[in-house]
Amino acid sequence: MRVPPYYREPGWQRFFAGVAIGGIIGWLVFLYMFGILQEKQIQKISNQKEVIGDLMDRNEIWEEDYEKLNEEAERKLKVQEVQVAILNGSRYRLDHLSIAEAEDAIHDDFASLIAKDVETIYNGKALLKKSIENKVIEINKKRYKLEVAEILFYTNMNIEVRLVRL
Repeated sequence: MRVPPYYREPGWQRFFAGVAIGGIIGWLVFLYMFGILQEKQIQKISNQKEVIGDLMDRNEIWEEDYEKLNEEAERKLKVQEVQVAILNGSRYRLDHLSIAEAEDAIHDDFASLIAKDVETIYNGKALLKKSIENKVIEINKKRYKLEVAEILFYTNMNIEVRLVRL
């Protein structure tokens, strides 16, 4: 098998030379355009990384501020309601009306705690407990002393007491 004698004809020589030079020029144009596009993509990605970094920094600052504000809000929580419950009223065979009246009497004594800071009330919990335990209530012409079972401090303050007969 032999190569056809195209080297003798100048038309074919120009055609193959044109194909070769066109291929080289096309390849160079492709590399140039691809390089420029890649450069633009790299710049775009680096700009986006910078923007993302700035946004993440801002987000961290916002989160820190948000946490600080939440902590301040928790510190400044106010008591909105005081609830009193007598746990052992059935032990002394007291009717529900007598128990409710006793709970209301205790509630009225601590109504001044409404709209006070939870933290302030919590710091004075020993005084609060002593004031409850020193109180004597008369129910159905019988005197009872109060004993604190549990006090829960939050926006709704729950006081659970037990009756002790004198």
